[in-house]
Amino acid sequence: MGLTLFDLTGQVALVTGSTHGLGMAMAEGLGKVGATLIVNGNSSQEKIDQAVQHYTDMGITAKGYKFDVTDEDAVREAIAKITSEVGTIDILVNNAGIIKRTPLEEMEVAAFKEVIDVDLVSPFIVSKHVVKGMIARKKGKIINICSMMSALGRNTVGAYAAAKGGLKMLTQNMATEWAKHNIQVNGIGPGYFATSQTAPIRVDGHPFNDFIVNRTPAAKWGDPSDLKGAAIFLASRASDFVNGHILYVDGGILATIGKPSNEN
Repeated sequence: MGLTLFDLTGQVALVTGSTHGLGMAMAEGLGKVGATLIVNGNSSQEKIDQAVQHYTDMGITAKGYKFDVTDEDAVREAIAKITSEVGTIDILVNNAGIIKRTPLEEMEVAAFKEVIDVDLVSPFIVSKHVVKGMIARKKGKIINICSMMSALGRNTVGAYAAAKGGLKMLTQNMATEWAKHNIQVNGIGPGYFATSQTAPIRVDGHPFNDFIVNRTPAAKWGDPSDLKGAAIFLASRASDFVNGHILYVDGGILATIGKPSNEN
């Protein structure tokens, strides 16, 4: 009985930015419990096709759609096409995002706005067009991928932190407005994860690696697979009375002030 709470068979899940990294890990999790995946990216059709093949090889039903999540006309057309070709979207994971590491006093306004557009405005755009179908059916799940930077600041990521902090509040406001339609809107706040992007700094002796390992009570970087359970929970019936919550998957970083570097 309990296992059926997490069964997503027959449901369609759109995961933006799901051709690689953490988005791919979460999509794998949803697909493995029965969801049909809608794979989205905007870099190249080849990359989308490769991702679809990756999911297919895992026994997951997946379809790929290339569109820019910051372009409302493109999003509107894509959602209509997905609905026509695959079915109505039951689960939306707003994962697409970028980061630019630049001190604020040196950052160009255009670069700041680009981060805001991708990380904050695009979840609004995609949700706006997906939620209409959810409202009509009186059910749906929206998961916004927030960050520890939704709660904390750090040098050189001011634009990213501003966007992710805004996404946290957007998540809460979406939940406030759409709960009456039996739609749950929650967020996941990943901590520091072992990905291809972090590989160069995840070596013993690297200052940032030592900082993260020392700062995290679990004393390690997260594995992308660690996000699968959180995504499945927030996409499934198991979270039907969870709304406006940010689930931090961070190995305990936000639970502690940290410890001195010479403390075991």
